[in-house]
Amino acid sequence: MNPWTLAAGAFLVGGGLPGLWLVVRGSAVERLAGLQLTSTMATLGLVAAVIGSGQSSLLIVPLAGVLMSFAGTLVYTRLLGRPS
Repeated sequence: MNPWTLAAGAFLVGGGLPGLWLVVRGSAVERLAGLQLTSTMATLGLVAAVIGSGQSSLLIVPLAGVLMSFAGTLVYTRLLGRPS
């Protein structure tokens, strides 16, 4: 257990849980903000976990997560703008 793994846990718990709460319980705009918060904290947690493990080849995982969360945000925003 090193400081990087503790930081990864702090990112996932400290930022992930409030983001998940917004995703589950908020209005449409709050759900979008929760999605952004959760994806950012998950990425930071993954980067800290990879640095803590010392295997820099695993940095592709957070990079792929960033790209997928960006695309998901664009799709969600597009669906919010569509009339029901």
